[in-house]
Amino acid sequence: MKTKLLALVFLAAGSVFADPRFFASAGYGDGYVVFGTAPPPVVERYVPRCPGPGYVWIGGYYYPRGGRYSYRDGYWVRPPHPRAYWVAPRWERGRYYHGHWRR
Repeated sequence: MKTKLLALVFLAAGSVFADPRFFASAGYGDGYVVFGTAPPPVVERYVPRCPGPGYVWIGGYYYPRGGRYSYRDGYWVRPPHPRAYWVAPRWERGRYYHGHWRR
């Protein structure tokens, strides 16, 4: 019983010193989220062959989810309309801007 209690105390004490990651606010008008830390560096991976004409490669990226970053692998996709181009997500001055399609 004492060892379980001691283990619980150590776990609780360790969480006090953990690096907090949190959402401070969200603004979807400009497509950004204020986030505590920058995302990790993007993972460089092999780009598979294009499945056909008209496809665009969207490189892998990190995005905020539930107080931490999740990684989305790169993928091939058709643009939603002609002459559309992908604006990659970015982290700038404490704000994370989501990726989106633009004309």
